[in-house]
Amino acid sequence: MKYKFAYLSAENPNNKKVWSGTHFSIYKALKKLGSVDILGPYEPKKTIFLLRVLNQIFLKLFGKRISYRHSKLVSKQYAQFFNKKLKDSAYDFIIAPAASCEIAYVETRVPIIYITDGTFAGCLGYHKSLSNLTRKSILEGNAIEGLAIAKSKYVIVSSEWAKNSVIKDYHKDPQQVKTIPYGANFEQLPERRELNFEIPTVWNLFFVGVYWESKGGDIAFKTYKILKDKGYPVEFTVLGCVPPAALNNEKINVIPFIDKNSDVGQEQMKRIYTEQHFLILPTRFDCTPIVINEASAFGIPSLIAESGGVAGHLKDGENGFLLPYNDQGKGYAGKIENLILKPEIYIELRNRTRQLYEEQLNWDHWAQEFSKLIS
Repeated sequence: MKYKFAYLSAENPNNKKVWSGTHFSIYKALKKLGSVDILGPYEPKKTIFLLRVLNQIFLKLFGKRISYRHSKLVSKQYAQFFNKKLKDSAYDFIIAPAASCEIAYVETRVPIIYITDGTFAGCLGYHKSLSNLTRKSILEGNAIEGLAIAKSKYVIVSSEWAKNSVIKDYHKDPQQVKTIPYGANFEQLPERRELNFEIPTVWNLFFVGVYWESKGGDIAFKTYKILKDKGYPVEFTVLGCVPPAALNNEKINVIPFIDKNSDVGQEQMKRIYTEQHFLILPTRFDCTPIVINEASAFGIPSLIAESGGVAGHLKDGENGFLLPYNDQGKGYAGKIENLILKPEIYIELRNRTRQLYEEQLNWDHWAQEFSKLIS
């Protein structure tokens, strides 16, 4: 059966830069199951601009934030736009990825499937943008998330962390909440036969993130320094951001930006990942990092801080290791050191990592599980 989907989001799913490319990957996965009409993008620019200004005023005067992305005013303006798009249209399902604000006040009889990697309640006080909120903003944020979840036929999440919040914080029937891990958001991914899992002579450590601090870049660098100071042949590559100026004299490879929307950028990403041996991501906040799946596609084990919904994609001992949130590099270095000293175990880990990608951490698997749910 071929379905007719409405893709409801304020974002354009053809933009691979948005949500780390997850919108684009979900859109592609849906197209394998039927036709997909994109209802957006849309943004009530004037309202969001005014709320941003108000947010800055509240920060300066009261040290409190307003989450303008979870505002009833914005949500109702989204509803006005999308209600017109949905009027007199015939869809089997409305697919709403990361779109709680967009669907909260939408009026429709078409079943909605809300896809999210984290709820408002789950991220409250966890992410910087959802810390120190005004009481009114907290009430509105929870109300919008609650409305979105309540009116959704199914809620698809990427981790047990997110699932627990949907059920416990918003009282959704567990039968209507499905956990499906995401895939890798690369256009060019290697076949297993392209990968060469030989014992390295130089061990390449890898850090990926747009934000150095929030992704734990300082801890990743400390990990590298601990191993370097012990005399191990390690190198350190940073992709996606520029480390602090204090590290300018350090011998590290910095690649500030690659355009994932271009074929050239995709080729660069594939080449860079092929050369790495460990992904280090001591993230301070994450729902479910897609970079774990992308590393797993290349057979690169990940060492990640146990936080948020990270365990949705990182299976401890299968495609890497979860480290205590407060670890400042010693534990990360210890895990890597053990594998450098026992390279045959490292090669086994690389094979298990790639196997997990092939079995679960790919978009074909996501589409199969999604299809089972809606059929």
